[in-house]
Amino acid sequence: MRVTDRRGRFLGQALYSPKSEIRLRLLTRADAPVDAAWWGERISAAASRRAGIEASAWRAVHGEGDSLPSLVVDRYGPWVVAQLLSAGLERSRDDVVAGIRAALAPDGILLRNDAGVRRHEGLPAEVVLAYGQVPEVVEVVEDGMRYLAAPWSGQKTGAFLDQRENRALVARHARPGGRALDLFTYHGSFALHLARPAAEVIAVDQSAEALARGADNARLNGIGNIAWREANAFDLLRELEQRKERFDTIVLDPPAFAKTKATLPRAVAGYKEINLRAMRILAREGVLFTCSCSYHVSREVFMAMLADAARDSGRRLQLLAVRGAAGDHPEVVNVPETGYLKGALLRAVD
Repeated sequence: MRVTDRRGRFLGQALYSPKSEIRLRLLTRADAPVDAAWWGERISAAASRRAGIEASAWRAVHGEGDSLPSLVVDRYGPWVVAQLLSAGLERSRDDVVAGIRAALAPDGILLRNDAGVRRHEGLPAEVVLAYGQVPEVVEVVEDGMRYLAAPWSGQKTGAFLDQRENRALVARHARPGGRALDLFTYHGSFALHLARPAAEVIAVDQSAEALARGADNARLNGIGNIAWREANAFDLLRELEQRKERFDTIVLDPPAFAKTKATLPRAVAGYKEINLRAMRILAREGVLFTCSCSYHVSREVFMAMLADAARDSGRRLQLLAVRGAAGDHPEVVNVPETGYLKGALLRAVD
C-alpha cells in the first residue's frame, strides 16, 4: 500500500494489516514496484550480511532487523523454513516465495505459519510446503556439535538458532571437570555444549518428548555424561536448594513468561524466583547464564530483576557479559522489538 501524509505527499510503501493493532509496516521509501525481484534483492542482501557463520543452520532474514518486517527466513542446510507473520506479507506470498528461491536457491521452502501472532492479523495457523521438499528431521552442525532440528513440528522454525553464540560462550566459561545444570533444556542444545568441559550435566525439562529428542542428540555426538530429568524447574530448584546441592555451571533458558504487558509483574516475579534459587545453588567461582525471551521484559527490567535476586540470595555476582541473540538476529537501536532476547553471564565470587 502507498503511504502519504495529510497533504498527499508520498512517504513510502507499507504492508497493510486491516485487523492488527499495527496497521502499517513500512517496506521502502521508494516509489517503485515491490515485486518478486524486489523481495529477491532484499533477501539476498540480508543473507550476504551473514557471511562467515560457521554453522549449517542460521537466520537469513530477521524481520524488522533486516528492514523486512514480519518476515522470518531460516536456513537449514539446503532447505529454508520461513514465517509470514502479517496480513500484508501473506498477500504477497507468491512474490516472497519467489524472492526466497531467487536469493537462496533452496531445495525446498516450508512455511511455518503457525505462530500465534498470526491470529492478531486475522490469519489462519498453518504449516505449508511452498516449494520442493523439506524433511521432517534435519541434522544441524554447530560449533562442532550435531543436533536434530524438526522443521515441521519443532519450536519456532525447528530449532532455537538465536542462542547459537551463547551456547558456545557458556561452554567456554564452564569449569572443566565440574558439574552443570541446564534448566528448560528442550532438546538439550546447551547441555550438549556443556557436556564437553563438564564431568556431569543434568538436563531438565517438563516435556518427556523434548528430553527424548535431547537424548537422541547426545547419542548422535557420542555423549554419555548427561542425565535427562523430567521435572518442573521451579520445584526442582527448591528441592536442590533444600539438599544444599552445588553446581559449577547453571543455564536458565526459560520460555517467555510475559506474553502480554498485563502479565509483566507476575513474569518478573517468576524470573526472580528461578534466578534467586539458581544463585543459591551456584558454587563459588561458578557461572550462571540466564536469559529472557519475553519482549515485554526490557533489558533494564531484566537486569534490575537480577540485581534484586542477587541481593536477596546473599551472593556477590560479577557481570561477565550482557548478551542478546546471535548476530544473525540483528537488533536495530530504534526498533526495540528486535531486541527480544536478553541474557547475562554471571560469576559467583563469594
